[in-house]
Amino acid sequence: MSNSPVEKISTVRLGTDGPRIGVQGFGAMGISEFYGATDEAAARDTLEATVEAGVTLIDTADIYGSGANEEFLAPFLAAHRDQVTLATKFAVERRADDPRYRGINNSPAYIKKAVEASLRRLNTDVIDLYYMHRRNPDVPLAESVGAMAELVAEGKVKYLGLSEVTGAELREAYAVHPIAALQSEWSVFSRDVEHSAVAAAAELGVTFVPYSPLGRGFLTGAFADAGKELSEGDFRRFQPRFTGDNAATNAALLEPLHEIAAAHGATTAQIALAWVQQRAQVHGLTVVPIPGTRKRSRLLENAGAARITLSAKELVLLEPIAGKVAGDRYPDMSSTSAARER
Repeated sequence: MSNSPVEKISTVRLGTDGPRIGVQGFGAMGISEFYGATDEAAARDTLEATVEAGVTLIDTADIYGSGANEEFLAPFLAAHRDQVTLATKFAVERRADDPRYRGINNSPAYIKKAVEASLRRLNTDVIDLYYMHRRNPDVPLAESVGAMAELVAEGKVKYLGLSEVTGAELREAYAVHPIAALQSEWSVFSRDVEHSAVAAAAELGVTFVPYSPLGRGFLTGAFADAGKELSEGDFRRFQPRFTGDNAATNAALLEPLHEIAAAHGATTAQIALAWVQQRAQVHGLTVVPIPGTRKRSRLLENAGAARITLSAKELVLLEPIAGKVAGDRYPDMSSTSAARER
């Protein structure tokens, strides 16, 4: 661990009346699953670096490691409870006998059960930001958000969030109870949220929380073909954008990122994050991306992107990239907001 002082990033408000949080958050998913083996000591050090850098929105979900991610965060949370804005999620069910099964449960009864389990694993008496991880259209949105609102009234949750919803769904939910944050994939590679969700969030004062702002690491140049370069336990080996011909096509799209990074003396990751951060000015809303990493050095590198401003010319160079990306974000897009807008 370095003893050098770390410059804290600036802060913004969560939603219309929430706490001040760092303009960049931290996605904890990869600590427990999906990206291969984890050095837990390094991951704990990375968590400590979040507080040092002012990265105060810490994001997890009950599905990550089937609860293991929440349990891993509990000691860190206990030590820094007043410095951290904790976000977790419910809705995605798994089965021990089928590792690939993903069910979506938005029923009020399930929500009440899920929040108790998360509170227990996190060893806390309140969740700062509680998201519905995915939308099941078979359950009326008013019922789900109504049940979430009851958790606020009971003092178990402070603020509500949604993930992967359309603009119309966000407005419908907000009419039931104020929504503080909308979390969906948004990056220089993935811009389908601009169809309706971004405008709705701006209109309602909802903070937008982009997940995978680094294209699951692809935008960093860390790998060019997941099928050939990543370990067997890495789920990116099954993502359409990162293998075969799609990967070759998409890797070639990174050239403008490399050029701009060189001009700034920055990394491609920092340029990709700076692009996401500047969506705040482009669309007139609060944007708090949540890149994930298991290394302190990468955490500090990512935080440094919050201090980079891209020129109008540089933004023009990056503008057409998303329209040229080959392959969908997931093998099965049915649970994304994009699927409900096609």
